[in-house]
Amino acid sequence: MSVMKYLVEIEKEKESVDGKPSVGPVYRSVFAKDGFPKLDEGLESCWDIFRMSTEKYPDKLMLGRREIVDGKAGKYVWLTFQEVYDMVIKVGNSIRSCGVEKGGRCGIFGANCTEWIMSMEACNAHGIYCVPLYDTLGAGAVDFIICHAEISIAFIEEKKIPEVLKTFPNTTKYLKTLVSFGEVTPDQKEEVEKFGLAIYSWDEFLQLGINKKYDLPVLTKKDICTIMYTSGTTGDPKGVMISNEAILTLLAGMHRILECMNEEVRVDDVYISYLPLAHIFDRVIEEYIIHRGASIGFWRGDVKLLVEDLGELKPSLFCAVPRVLDRIYSGLNEKISSGSLLRRKLFNIAHSYKLNNLKKGYNTVEASPICDGLVFSKVKQGLGGKVRIILSGAAPLSTHVEAFMRVVSCAHVMQGYGLTETCAGTFVSLPNEIAMLGTVGPPVPNVDVRLESVPEMAYDALSSTPRGEILIRGNTLFSGYYKREDLTKEVLVDGWFHTGDIGEWQPDGSMKIIDRKKNIFKLSQGEYIAVENLENIYGLVSDIDSIWVYGNSFESFLVAVINPNKQALERWSAENGVVGDFASLCENPKTKAYIMGELTKIAKEKKLKGFEFIKAVHLDPVPFDMERDLVTPTFKKKRPQLLKYYQGVIDKMYKVPSK
Repeated sequence: MSVMKYLVEIEKEKESVDGKPSVGPVYRSVFAKDGFPKLDEGLESCWDIFRMSTEKYPDKLMLGRREIVDGKAGKYVWLTFQEVYDMVIKVGNSIRSCGVEKGGRCGIFGANCTEWIMSMEACNAHGIYCVPLYDTLGAGAVDFIICHAEISIAFIEEKKIPEVLKTFPNTTKYLKTLVSFGEVTPDQKEEVEKFGLAIYSWDEFLQLGINKKYDLPVLTKKDICTIMYTSGTTGDPKGVMISNEAILTLLAGMHRILECMNEEVRVDDVYISYLPLAHIFDRVIEEYIIHRGASIGFWRGDVKLLVEDLGELKPSLFCAVPRVLDRIYSGLNEKISSGSLLRRKLFNIAHSYKLNNLKKGYNTVEASPICDGLVFSKVKQGLGGKVRIILSGAAPLSTHVEAFMRVVSCAHVMQGYGLTETCAGTFVSLPNEIAMLGTVGPPVPNVDVRLESVPEMAYDALSSTPRGEILIRGNTLFSGYYKREDLTKEVLVDGWFHTGDIGEWQPDGSMKIIDRKKNIFKLSQGEYIAVENLENIYGLVSDIDSIWVYGNSFESFLVAVINPNKQALERWSAENGVVGDFASLCENPKTKAYIMGELTKIAKEKKLKGFEFIKAVHLDPVPFDMERDLVTPTFKKKRPQLLKYYQGVIDKMYKVPSK
C-alpha cells in the first residue's frame, strides 16, 4: 500500500501462517513519527493531574453550576481549583475514616455535578478504585456492579437513592456506607440503618473527616484508577480495569494532536459537562480539561434545558454523541423548511457555497466568513456563541449530519472512535480535513494499529483497499476485565487488543468503520450478510433516524425496522397530500412505499447486491431506547433484544411476498 498522509509504517504485513489470518502493516500517527509523546514530568497518576493544576492555577475557575433562585436557574456560580482541592481533601479524609483504604472500591451513581468530580478526585488521591454505577441501566445492573466489584462505599445523587435501596438486601453484604450528593430523608435513614448500614447527607459526611488527617498513599502509573463496567449488547456487564498510565498516555496523545493542529485547549476554554462521567469518553475529556487548567460547567440534567444551559455557559468545547447532533440537525432543518422560500434558498446557497470551499481546501474560518456572519451565526449563537471544537463519539455519526454541522456550526467538528478497553480515544478526525467526512480519522499518536483479515466475511487486510478487524497496541489499553481473566485472554493476544470492529484504511490514513465482526449471518441461499455495513449505507437516507436490518438462514431476503425522521416525514406528507399524525403516517402503506423507494435508491447508488436490498419495512415512531432495553447507553443496538421485541413484526413482514 502507498504511504498515507497521516500514517507512518513501522512493521510489515504478515501472510497467513498455521491457519492464523493474515495481518496488515503496523501503522502509527505521523504526529508520532519521532516517537510517542512523553508524559509531563511529575505525572504518575490521575491525582497528579488535579494536584499539579491546582498548584499552577489555584485561583482559576474550575467547576460551575447554575444557581437556582426562587426555583429558577440563574447564572453559573463557580469554585476555583483551590476551593475544589480543599473540599476533595475533606472528602478523602471522610472516606478513609469509614475504613476504606487504597485498593478499596467506591461507587458513584448520578448525573454529572461538582460532587461527582470531588468524589472521583478523592478516590484518585487515595488510590481507591472509582467504580461508576450506570445512571441508565436500572437497578439490575446497579445490583450486579455493587456485588461484582464488592463496593463498600457509594456516593449517590439524591433522586437515585431509592434505586440503590431496591438492591437491598442483596448488596448489603458489601455496602457499608452511602453518601447523598444532597440530603437524606428520615425514612431513607431508617431503611438503611435497618440493614446495619450508615447513610449521610453530603454535609454530614464532610464532618466525619474533620480534625482527621490521612497521608496520601504512593501511587504509580500501573495502579488501577477506575473500573468501568461496559453494558455490552449481551450478558452481564464487564468491569474494564483502567490504569493511571492508560489515562495519562491518552491525554498526552490528545494534546499532541491539538497542538499540531494549533487548536490546543487553553486556560480560558470552557467545557460543558453533560455526557455521563460514568462513561470513559467524558471521563478522559474532563481529566484533560482539568489538566489544561480550563473550566467545567455542569448542565442541569435535563436534555430539554441543554440549549438554555449552553446559552448561559457559552462553552468553547462541546462533546456530543450522534443522537444529540441528530436532534440539532433535525431541529435546524425543521426551522429552515418552515421558513419563507427566500430564506430557504438563501440558506441552501450559503450551505453549498461554504461546503464547496471546504472541499477546495479552505479552513473552517476562511471558507465563507460572509455566510458565517449573515446565515450561520444564529446556529453558533444557539450553541452559546463561542464553540470552536465539537467532538462526537460513542457511536457512528451520519455523514450528512457531520457535513451539515461542519458547515453551519462555524466550529471544528471531529468524529472519534474508541472503546472503554482502549480508554476512549483511539482515532479522531482532524480539523479542516473535509475529506475525512464519514471516517473516524487517523490513530491518536500514542497507539499502533493494524488490520487483521477476516476470511469468512471476505475482508482482506492485504488487499489494495485494506479491510479487516481493527487491532490496537499501546499503553492506553485496559489492564484486563475484573475477575474475568478468561475474557481478557480472548481479546488481548500478544499485546494486541482485538476490537471486534471492521475497519477500512482510507488513502489519507484515516479509518472508516464499516462493520462488526460478530454481526454476520447467512441467508437461505447461502449468501453472507455483513449487517452493520448495510445499516451504515441505509443510514445515509436522510429521512430515517435509525435502522435495524434483520435476516436469517431460513429466509431469502432482508427486512428492516426503521425509526423515521419526524420532521422529514411530516414535510413529505404535507407535500404529497398524505394526512395523519406521525404515528398514523408510520402505519400508512404510502409512507412505507416512499421509505422503501428511498432505501432502494441508496442501495442502487452504492451498488449493493440484489440479496442486500431490503424487501419489507416496519416504521416505528418511537426511537429505539434503553427503556425497552433495545440499545446500550451509547446507543449500540442490542440485536437479540430487538429481535425479541419485534418478533411479531418480523413474522408479519416475512409473510408478505418479497418483490
